[in-house]
Amino acid sequence: MKKAIKNSIVMVAIIAAMVTNANATATLIVGKEKKTMLALDDVKQGQQLLIKDVNGIILYKETINATGTYNNLFDLTQLPNGDYFFELNKDVEINVIPFKVVENRVEFNKSLESKVFKPILRMEDNRLFVSKFSLNNAPLSLEIHYANNEATHKDFELIYSENIDSTSQIFERVYKLMKGNTGDYKVVIKTDGREFTQTVKMI
Repeated sequence: MKKAIKNSIVMVAIIAAMVTNANATATLIVGKEKKTMLALDDVKQGQQLLIKDVNGIILYKETINATGTYNNLFDLTQLPNGDYFFELNKDVEINVIPFKVVENRVEFNKSLESKVFKPILRMEDNRLFVSKFSLNNAPLSLEIHYANNEATHKDFELIYSENIDSTSQIFERVYKLMKGNTGDYKVVIKTDGREFTQTVKMI
């Protein structure tokens, strides 16, 4: 029991570190020659940068190839009028940078930048630890699916689900699983209009 509590504390510490480091800056500079400069601090090699429209359709995708500061010029003026988003997909969070295109002009409001934090999963013996941080106390739904070692991924079976009306920024759960049920456990969390899916293994 003490070990479980310790692991839970570690999860909270990880989330606290995420929030502490959530101040990495993003700068979007609209130039005079139809070019928009995107500058991002503290990026890492392998992270993904996306441009999405308001329906979540990916219009542009790039893998960051160097750790440090990212700078790139984009011509966004040819996009149809509407709302769009840069998204930097990091290890434990997604940085969302909205912008608007109006009559070949790009408008950017830095105050509308936001962050979405990904769930953190950990398996310890037959206990599944799940943590999720939300800046806006967003409600979420959670499903746990199970597939034994002989099954294919198409054979995942739903074994647990719940809906949570969150009143706290930190969602934490410890799920005690049956010891003999080794195999893969797929956790699906829906919140903030997004779906996160992660798989962990019980050995």
